[in-house]
Amino acid sequence: MTRHQKRLSAPASWPVERKTSVYTVKAGAGPHGNSGVPLLIIIRDVLQYVTSSKEADYALRSRSIMINGRVVTDSKRSVGMFDILAFLDRNEYYRIFPDSGGRLNLTPISPEAATSKLSKITGKSQLSPQLIQLALHNGTTLTVPNPTEYYVGDSLITDNETGDIVAHFPYKEGALVTVIGGSHAGEIGILKTISVRPGSFANVVEVKTDADTFDTVEKYIVVIDEKFTGGGS
Repeated sequence: MTRHQKRLSAPASWPVERKTSVYTVKAGAGPHGNSGVPLLIIIRDVLQYVTSSKEADYALRSRSIMINGRVVTDSKRSVGMFDILAFLDRNEYYRIFPDSGGRLNLTPISPEAATSKLSKITGKSQLSPQLIQLALHNGTTLTVPNPTEYYVGDSLITDNETGDIVAHFPYKEGALVTVIGGSHAGEIGILKTISVRPGSFANVVEVKTDADTFDTVEKYIVVIDEKFTGGGS
């Protein structure tokens, strides 16, 4: 496996310039897989708080940068969809959110909103008659006691410190959703219909926004709440 990442072949979601140089930093192992953006790109190329990887390592040694409530000291640590990024010495907090082009974008949020994060349920397995394990979009898992309350496609808000579920948004018609992929990435609207297709065909959903109504595939949909539409407060 190569130790380098060419800018031209970087994932489309990465907020990097493609032709300024040949290589960029490669994401380290961790959550989000190939879709995660190395923290160095966020603090050097996007926020421009540092100018080099050496400066980034120095800043991280101050232990004032956190992802989802945990101190981060590795500049290659991946940051992905809906992660909470905190700069304690600057009193700045961000949620990673898709923009209209599908790139990961930093949405400023309040310190209160930064105490929890959103996750989409992507899998569900039975551990015992009264215990299930939920697989989340960021590669993590969560064990919950109620097998009938949570379903694939639902979204959860979990406390960064305790891991407890503080809110649950069912995946159903009428829910408020955001699109995280495809030509409509970054748009927010109401889920009007869910069309289940046979076999291996992807399910298709209809979403209505203030300006348009469009179809997209089910995997690009994440259920959210009103807090995500007003500046992430």
